[in-house]
Amino acid sequence: MPLPRVLSLARGQSMLRTRLAPATRQSWAARGIATHATELKRTALYDFHVENKAKMVPFAGYSMPLAYGDVGQVSTEKTATAFLEWLTPSSLSALEPYSSTLSVLLNERGGIIDDTIITKHAEDAFYVVTNAGRRDRDLSWFKEKLDEWNTSDQSSAGKVEHEILDSWGLLALQGPEAAAYLQGLTSFDLSELTFGKSAFVPIEGINLHVARGGYTGEDGFEISIPPAYTVRVAKLLSKPPVQLTGLGARDSLRLEAGMCLYGEDLDEDTTPVEGALSWVIGKDRREKADFIGAEGVLKHLKDGPPRRRVGLIVEGAPARHGAKILAPSTSDVIGHVTSGIPSPTLGKNIAMGYVQNGWHKKGTEVAVEVRGKARPALLTPMPFIKPRYWRG
Repeated sequence: MPLPRVLSLARGQSMLRTRLAPATRQSWAARGIATHATELKRTALYDFHVENKAKMVPFAGYSMPLAYGDVGQVSTEKTATAFLEWLTPSSLSALEPYSSTLSVLLNERGGIIDDTIITKHAEDAFYVVTNAGRRDRDLSWFKEKLDEWNTSDQSSAGKVEHEILDSWGLLALQGPEAAAYLQGLTSFDLSELTFGKSAFVPIEGINLHVARGGYTGEDGFEISIPPAYTVRVAKLLSKPPVQLTGLGARDSLRLEAGMCLYGEDLDEDTTPVEGALSWVIGKDRREKADFIGAEGVLKHLKDGPPRRRVGLIVEGAPARHGAKILAPSTSDVIGHVTSGIPSPTLGKNIAMGYVQNGWHKKGTEVAVEVRGKARPALLTPMPFIKPRYWRG
């Protein structure tokens, strides 16, 4: 029987809000313990991972479980809605309460600083999750742009505050039996919580923020945990039949689901159009063009980008990051692989990468250089595996 899976992820988190009066709201969030620059940070679950015989590896400045024997969070209010729509190209004002969207933080050129999940909690209050590996860059960007925003004419409606949330835990429970397992721990009807929705859910007397979604292509939940209960909830969620998994499983699952990993498949020299993420750019945002990086992004939308992210199935041997993608007739380099693995589900070698515009059509035959040999490859639509998200 398919099992639920627990993925332990370290993510950076913070809150944004409009200051219309002295702040009285409680803050809540996830993990990110500061240490000396040369030391690996440890999440609240570090001892838990070690006790469960996890192989710990460096990841984005943290000591994280690779296998057993990935973020920042932000919240906002009214002026903050406009602020976030300045930082991202998404139509956040149109989100329903407790709904989420994937978005991107953009630099002035339209390059992706980080990919984010933005959840609207209430009218003009947002919760934002970014990547732990981009924590320092994200936080400095927020500070720089907040200072700019709060000293502009826009701040007359209320200044936006940014609060870093450095104490909450974050776990992902993923897999075809995840909902049934979690339902046994709560009176909340999880069938009402469809993909992209979140709610505060009571579990064992603890009120937890539960978002339905995940980074695996499977149905599942990302669960934010108050600091005093992080290890307790982790132990609760890791009882049989749940199996603990680490970053190794995360990478194969997310690639099968056609999802990007920042630093591999996305970076500050890549626009959302190149990254096949044009769908995060709201129609109204394209018309207003009032977000940071709009000029570069809209130029790519209008004229086409110089390159595009594609999926590939490679014959013979798995292609890894940096492998050259070649035109089959001339062996000219037309792109590079950014992620690649032998797919445990498909039994084929799958990869993601960028090719020159014009070579990106599905079904196009190319070659990929693996171990000094040109291997036949076929451009294939992503995701490679049909997602099994719960949509009701």
